Amino acid sequence: MKLLVTGGAGFIGSNFIHYWIKNNPEDEIVNLDKLTYAGNLESLQDLEGSSNYKFVEGDICDKDLVPQLVADVDLIVHFAAESHVDRSIENSDEFVRTNVLGTHVLLEAARLAGGKRFHHISTDEVFGALGPQDPAFNEQTPYDPRSPYSASKAASDHLVRAYFHTHNLPITISNCSNNYGPYQYPEKLIPFFITNLMRGQKVPVYGDGQQIRDWIHVDDHNHGVEQIIKKGKIGETYCLGGNSEKANLEVTRKILELMGQDEEMIEHVTDRAGHDRRYAIDFSKAKRELAWEPEHSFEAWLEKTVQWYKENEEWWAPLLR
Repeated sequence: MKLLVTGGAGFIGSNFIHYWIKNNPEDEIVNLDKLTYAGNLESLQDLEGSSNYKFVEGDICDKDLVPQLVADVDLIVHFAAESHVDRSIENSDEFVRTNVLGTHVLLEAARLAGGKRFHHISTDEVFGALGPQDPAFNEQTPYDPRSPYSASKAASDHLVRAYFHTHNLPITISNCSNNYGPYQYPEKLIPFFITNLMRGQKVPVYGDGQQIRDWIHVDDHNHGVEQIIKKGKIGETYCLGGNSEKANLEVTRKILELMGQDEEMIEHVTDRAGHDRRYAIDFSKAKRELAWEPEHSFEAWLEKTVQWYKENEEWWAPLLR
């Protein structure tokens, strides 16, 4: 099988390419990435020159390039997205362009190429926010996006489903919770705090730090995507969660502990506008239909993630200059 992976130089995409080639060595991957600030080919340098891997620098909004690439593959795995909530609050233009219009260009190319298999990566943030006692998000949860980022992802999800219902495009969608692991751009909470502490800087915690997220290791996420591609029902959505709800302050304290620091390194800052209080994922459908569930414990793999950033300063340090 030949895959087109969009956004494959980003955090989850690059880990997916490593995961897929390791577990499906007979397949070929074409990686289409615009190389924005969050795309880093250093994450894939070990694959340079491989016969089953090719990198193409380009934009998913490019209506000339995208159809050429789509015509030559069997499957599109669509990771490419603007994803940082703070940036979407400051300026949402690029989020609408990439996440909505870019997804539309890919869908049209897949349709015109005879109906190529299309898997779309989404987020739990499209479902809005949960109260402390609310049941976790599942595939039937109504959409209620609350930031420009999540609104743009919700719009892309609706487009993908529309192409299934209108054009019979063979699609699947996955909504995942917060990912962590190696190669994550150091603007997201875990790598941001690790790299700050490594440079002797304090870690800024929004508000009271009691915002709760469900953390999933990137390899568990990508294993779930693989199972959806191979076993998932066309037209269906699958929620992938880590079974690991943690308050941001709890995660912060764990990172401090792992790095031999104390709470003097915490700096509480004004909370983000419209900051969602809690996310959680019910992955029982994926467990029931795909025999998938997360295998990485948060505590053990957070420690491994801290160690990765300690050992790979040459990867992240240039990104902060």
